[in-house]
Amino acid sequence: MIRILLAEDQGMLRGALALLLDLEDDFQVVAQVASGDAIVPSALEHRPDVALLDIELPERSGLDAAEALRTALPDCRILVLTTFARPGYLRRAMDVGARAFIAKDGPIEALTDAIRTVLAGGLVVDPALAAAALSSGPNPLSQREREVLAAGAEGATVSDIAASLHLSESTVRNYLSSAIGKTTARNRIEALRTARDLGWI
Repeated sequence: MIRILLAEDQGMLRGALALLLDLEDDFQVVAQVASGDAIVPSALEHRPDVALLDIELPERSGLDAAEALRTALPDCRILVLTTFARPGYLRRAMDVGARAFIAKDGPIEALTDAIRTVLAGGLVVDPALAAAALSSGPNPLSQREREVLAAGAEGATVSDIAASLHLSESTVRNYLSSAIGKTTARNRIEALRTARDLGWI
């Protein structure tokens, strides 16, 4: 029996997916969570073979949770489900150890096939998402630049960002300036929007 953890914040979709997956003779959905910060604790409790993770989750993104899950439970295979064809998401998913990257609007058979393929040691990537990722080029932002942009997402001041990341204000300004330049934006708000639209953060 293939034990599955399902992370999806939309209750109706999560319930429907769980019902459809449980119809498979060899599948059992052992855990369902609605937020990113619940993924690792639930996985440690239920020990799934596979984790199906949405990207856009409250509290913590599915990609951030995937990285933590890979460390906490290395034998659990990670499949990322998304409605967003943002090329940077695919690259980040592969970087954090995901074995599949699948669009939510596909048939359920594509998902069940992907689960079995991944458990057999394969890799599954939606062809359209793969093409978009290849054409977009690599993410130009460094890890620190991504962190600084993300920390300022809710209108935080340079001082606030510096305090939250334990950096000096001048260092924060340098990272912001670099990120703005790399995204060819006019200011940090535009830089953040561009980075999010492309899935870089």
